[in-house]
Amino acid sequence: MNKINNQLKRTVMGSEVIIVPIMFGVVFAIAYLYFSTRNKERLALIEKGADASIFLKGRKAGASPFWKVVLLNLALLLIGIGIAIFFASIMVSAFGVDEDVAYPGTIFLLSGVGLLAGFFMTKRLEKDE
Repeated sequence: MNKINNQLKRTVMGSEVIIVPIMFGVVFAIAYLYFSTRNKERLALIEKGADASIFLKGRKAGASPFWKVVLLNLALLLIGIGIAIFFASIMVSAFGVDEDVAYPGTIFLLSGVGLLAGFFMTKRLEKDE
């Protein structure tokens, strides 16, 4: 029985060694195909004499920079998580709520509220600029 367990452990360990490079390979292949195809499409359009402004077609003239939107949403998400942990600890100590319910529940709830607030603030930021 011990011999079978050792053989099973070696088989499982061997499959883990194979799975990780395969996952990295798949991610690399998808990224390579995406960027190489995009480059070929752009070169073909430039050869036909198309204007280079079509590559920036998705961006609005008054749109906020991408980094501002990401930073705002990340900040509000982390603030929501911090407040959630604080509220959950109050719920556990003062009201006797089970820890397994209080912490995940308040973290998910206030993280969502933070991201929703970030969405509305981003809309207002783009409207102002």
